[in-house]
Amino acid sequence: MTIELNRPATGGPLGVVFDLDGVIVDSFAVMRQAFDLAYAEVVGEGHPPFEEYNKHLGRYFPDIMRIMGLPLAMEEPFVRESYRLAGEVEVHDGVPETIAELRERGHRIAVATGKSGPRARSLLETLGLIELFDVVIGSDEIARPKPAPDIVRHAMDVLGVPADRSMMIGDAVTDIQSGQAAGVTAIAAVWGCEGNTAELLAADPDVVLERPEELLALCPAAAVASA
Repeated sequence: MTIELNRPATGGPLGVVFDLDGVIVDSFAVMRQAFDLAYAEVVGEGHPPFEEYNKHLGRYFPDIMRIMGLPLAMEEPFVRESYRLAGEVEVHDGVPETIAELRERGHRIAVATGKSGPRARSLLETLGLIELFDVVIGSDEIARPKPAPDIVRHAMDVLGVPADRSMMIGDAVTDIQSGQAAGVTAIAAVWGCEGNTAELLAADPDVVLERPEELLALCPAAAVASA
């Protein structure tokens, strides 16, 4: 399902801000392994509540731990395993090609993720994608992580694009809320949703995309000013 874009999409460059996990990459299996190991190492015996953790994806890991009442000490082994398994993360089909085309059309591209900045940049470098982005911003690099607007606003500042020419693309309710609070077009990417599509749509995104390539219809080539 695609909803009509209700903001200007012609003229100069657009600011296109992507979430990372579930939108650019499929890291679900790696996250499960890292979470299970961190739980066993810090908490001990019992069933790791990954299903509950999954409901909060998009938030900064320490914030999820606080919400779930789990030890913040889980972050260290979770991050350690995430780095170790980074090479096993898969890239969603069509995403690199779509982003490359957006760059070819003259648009400015950012990542705004619940991960820490160093971990996000390391993952994208491992996967050979880092050069596709003008900036990669992690939740540890702004005052308030999603669903606050800070990370999207910071991306717009770095890209030099105003809110009415920017969009936030995510697969979590927090992504949509962050984009809405920042005053940009909030786009739901459902190609990587892990069973939370109904909740995502209930957040009232401006646009819903089923495939990465559909984004190109919303982003015509930026006009080039004549000399």
